[in-house]
Amino acid sequence: MHMKPLLVVLAAGMGSRYGGLKQMDPIGQNGETLLDYSVYDALRSGFEKVIFIIRHDMEKDFKELVLSRMKSVAYEVAYQELDALVPTEIFEKAQEAGRTKPWGTTHALLCAADMIKVPAFGVINADDFYGQEAFDVMGSYMLSSTITQAYIVPYHLEKTLSPQGTVARGVCEIKDTCLVSVNELTAIAREEQGIFNTLEDGSKEELPPDTPVSMNFWGFPRSILPSLRKYFFDFLQDPDNLSKNECYLPKAADWIIKNGLLTIRSLKADSEWFGLTYKEDREAAANRIAELVAGGVYPASLWE
Repeated sequence: MHMKPLLVVLAAGMGSRYGGLKQMDPIGQNGETLLDYSVYDALRSGFEKVIFIIRHDMEKDFKELVLSRMKSVAYEVAYQELDALVPTEIFEKAQEAGRTKPWGTTHALLCAADMIKVPAFGVINADDFYGQEAFDVMGSYMLSSTITQAYIVPYHLEKTLSPQGTVARGVCEIKDTCLVSVNELTAIAREEQGIFNTLEDGSKEELPPDTPVSMNFWGFPRSILPSLRKYFFDFLQDPDNLSKNECYLPKAADWIIKNGLLTIRSLKADSEWFGLTYKEDREAAANRIAELVAGGVYPASLWE
């Protein structure tokens, strides 16, 4: 029997722009977080189990505020810490450089690698809402008996912006349904004249509203994990990365494509996105969830 895919939830972020642990901020009527709705959607789309990646210092609150509700969910918890998987001499250099931030989403995923026993797995952020349609289309491909390529569900840039300030997005180039490249842009915002990314030198580049972007909704075969590990260790060899740079999963995907390691298919889903980048985003997210509950998309209490 083919083993059903599992879902890896990246929930170890610091929430620096948000000003707190947004992955545990209650959004639903009964204290549900955004990740509650993602897990609920994943389970009804064919995913069987969840791995939550968190930090040890948030474990008590995460168990109390999130996991205590998910009594019917099969899950495991993995931990992303600064010294996890990092050679001692490199970690010491990073400490000397003053590093306090986690190593990023590629590192987070690798912290759960030993728990991934099935042929295919999905990856999402804890602080994003992806929509049932996105999980349905990803689940249908992940349930294939032979997973020989990876998948991404991209979203249109204009639908992923925050009115509160800049956002970071992996801008995707897609050709013939295949991902060609991912370019991580870190200062995108809507202005009066359009949508612009501000470069380090202060110059700006305009981006079309329908530009496809990665919101870290991936589907991977387990066979890609050794390549991701190599990418992360190569990242650690650059001294410029030790103080605060993060090893982003979209950049790893771009490296995978450029080196011909795997084809990444782009999946179309008529699905909305919303998320928490800034504290002010919370009210809009809560209002939208309330609308979806009122419309019967979700029950008022997810886990009862």
